[in-house]
Formats: sequence, structure tokens, C-alpha cells
Amino acid sequence: MVSKSLDLDLLLHAYASGIFPMADHEDDEDVYWVEPRTRGILPLDQFHLSKSLSKSLKSSGFITSANWAFEQVVYMCGAPTQDRPSTWINGQIAEAVAKLHQRGQAHSIETWHDGQLVGGLYGVSLGRAFFGESMFSRKTDASKIALAHLVARLRFGGFALLDCQFITPHLQSLGAIEIDRSDYMERLNAAVSDDLPNGDFGAYSMSLYDDEDGSSSRVMTVSSPISGCDILQSLTHTS
Repeated sequence: MVSKSLDLDLLLHAYASGIFPMADHEDDEDVYWVEPRTRGILPLDQFHLSKSLSKSLKSSGFITSANWAFEQVVYMCGAPTQDRPSTWINGQIAEAVAKLHQRGQAHSIETWHDGQLVGGLYGVSLGRAFFGESMFSRKTDASKIALAHLVARLRFGGFALLDCQFITPHLQSLGAIEIDRSDYMERLNAAVSDDLPNGDFGAYSMSLYDDEDGSSSRVMTVSSPISGCDILQSLTHTS
């Protein structure tokens, strides 16, 4: 039996209402909808840049990219590990976020080391809100560096809310906090308000290039890797 696809407009409406989908197992044919009483968020002006993470950004040899390997990141987020033998990312969810990615409404951050994908995250953007869905790490600090890149990009792009869904010790160490649903909905409604411009996820990787006639045009360079020092500098400049 082939499970039906998630309706993308319904999915985005759910995010805008503070609801998101999950599955009990990657092989489940259906999803259920989650509306937590308390919500994890990471205030963009409170990202905790520890000395150890700052050192990793400066000297570890990691580079990051955005939207370079979206489907691979989703796959790695859902891949079983020793600590997590199963995942909530089933086929319906993976298919839906892939379609949102094609529409420019789902994004990934990739962390690379020696040419290998060793960490990353993905999420959905709506208005000035970014809903972080999942992250993975196969090397120390790889997911933290991806999150640092995400925070710098969201700050630069005018985003107002980074939703983490559920609080974890890992996220808490990076500045995430837990708030009640009413507080979350107030922040969410402000972030997806039609009265304000949408956040620009691509703004962080925009560069000026000279056209053949000598004029300059703004071109998105989503495939260009970014060094840890670039991320560190951006976080410092956007604080």
C-alpha cells in the first residue's frame, strides 16, 4: 500500500498554527500532528558561542554550505545510529520537505570535513520563522557548526524566530530555551505576519559580480562553501 502524500498547503498552514508532523517510525505510512504544550526555541540574539566551539570554527578545517545537499541531509538525519535506532522521518515527511525545498521553503545547512558530509540540519521557512526539523553529526562539533551557520544566516536575513520544537541538552547548551505555548504562539504570529517582509534565507550567501557591461548584479551563491572563520565573523558582526 502506498501512503498518500502530504498536502503542502496544509503542511504550511500547520506550521503557521504551531503544529508539525511526525511519524512513529520511518516505515509508517501515516503521520500524526504534534502541538506541544511547551516549545523549544533558540533566540537568535542569545546563541551561545562557547570557547570550544569558537576554537572549532577557527581551526578545525570544517566548511559549511547551504542547500547544497538537501536530500542527503534529510537522509542522514533519518539514518539509524547506535544511540537512535529509528527515526520519526518517514517517506511522507521526506517527500514533503523535498517538494518544499524545490519551492524554496525548506533549506539545509551542510558541514563538510575533508570533502565528506559530517553534519548538517534542515528545516522549513515561513515568513520570518524558521522551523528546525532535525540535525545530525558524524564528527565532534559538526552539528554545532551547522547551527552556528544557520543562526548567522537567519540573523542576516531578517528572521525573527528559530523554532527547535523540543528542548534537548544539546540545544540548551547552545542557547535554546523552553517557553509555553501562548508565548510561542505570540512570537510565531508576529513572525508570520503578512504585514512584514519574509526572511531572506539566501541573503547570507549573496555576492556582487560584475556583468559583462561593467555593471554589478546580485547573484545567489548557495553552492559556495563557507569557512568556520566566516561564520564566526558573521556571528560577531550580527550580534
